[in-house]
Amino acid sequence: MPPLNALRAFEAAGRHLSFRKAAEELGVTPAAVSHQVKALEDYCGTPLFRRLTRALLLTDTGQAALPLLGEGFDKLAAAAAGMVTHQDTPLLTVSVAPSFAAKWLVPRLDRFRAAYPDYDIRVDATDRVIDFAREPADVAIRYGGGKYPGLRADCLMSEVSSPVCSPRLLEDPHPLRVPADLRHHTLLHVDWQREDEAAPNWRMWLLAAGVRDVDPTRGLRFNQESMVVQAAIEGHGVALGSSVLVADDIAAGRLLRPFDLSLADPLDFSYYVVSPEEAANRPKVAAFRAWVIAEVKRQTG
Repeated sequence: MPPLNALRAFEAAGRHLSFRKAAEELGVTPAAVSHQVKALEDYCGTPLFRRLTRALLLTDTGQAALPLLGEGFDKLAAAAAGMVTHQDTPLLTVSVAPSFAAKWLVPRLDRFRAAYPDYDIRVDATDRVIDFAREPADVAIRYGGGKYPGLRADCLMSEVSSPVCSPRLLEDPHPLRVPADLRHHTLLHVDWQREDEAAPNWRMWLLAAGVRDVDPTRGLRFNQESMVVQAAIEGHGVALGSSVLVADDIAAGRLLRPFDLSLADPLDFSYYVVSPEEAANRPKVAAFRAWVIAEVKRQTG
């Protein structure tokens, strides 16, 4: 058998057609993935990839081997899971996007601890869609269409996006009274990491509001929505904020909505609490699911 690490590196690189993405998944450097793949090619005596200037393609040999290796690693993961005791340990690992963790989940964790003092929470904040078969997460909160084969997915809430700002901006020399007043203010943007490019943005909102003389591309840009919200709280500009992530700040008076117009996600995405079917009824997973659903009902009334 070739070294297992070399096989893992090849399988991940072949699945992503990228040494960089494979490295992110495996927690190593792209150079390490490339080295392992080269060692496997030397072992096999044949190239497994065609390395082009801006692309990575599988050779016929690599293409034939990839699905078999994928099945093999899935079976190894299932076998390993079967050897691990199913005793409900007190540590619950929750995978969640960083902005959702910072603005919605973390402020509410004291209530989970009070309701379930026997469980400890580990928050794994990541923008990646984790693979439950390969990563140590018990449950996840995902934003998407809700179709997750092999997983139990319970819908939590939908969201809409609308302009939000600090109350101080209403006292500005150019107060926000109508959408056209945005031409006097800085727009705050999120550089979305989602694979789709249809997330609500300022161009959509300004078109819907009938505003033509505001440049929808200008302003400050951030790669996390929580930073955009914080910039709005500090008075640095106007954000197009998610109703889910700004709800607490609006309730506390740190932010307000200067206009009534909102945009729904054009892909009709929602937040879901997700777990593997076989783990969905484990006490700690069931407890978290029941608690987070109750928290949403508490917020929405």
